[in-house]
Amino acid sequence: MTALRDEVEGAGVVRIEVGGEAVGGFEGQSIAGVLLAAGRMEGFFCGIGVCFACVATVNGLADVRLCQRDAKDGDVVTWQATRPGGADA
Repeated sequence: MTALRDEVEGAGVVRIEVGGEAVGGFEGQSIAGVLLAAGRMEGFFCGIGVCFACVATVNGLADVRLCQRDAKDGDVVTWQATRPGGADA
């Protein structure tokens, strides 16, 4: 368990913006992972890009599967109208 803790402690921190709010995560973590850890994501099902439940717009690019994209510092995520619930979270 110590090796895992050391690995996480050595990871760089990333900050992304979701619905105008800053959310923090770690380098190498998917955007979906960052949002799940922050309690900002619902409707995350498969985690492998098959179900399309996590589709959003990232940095102006539509139809991004958040479970398949690594979070990069400064990413801006907005929910698309086709997402269950349809509103910006």
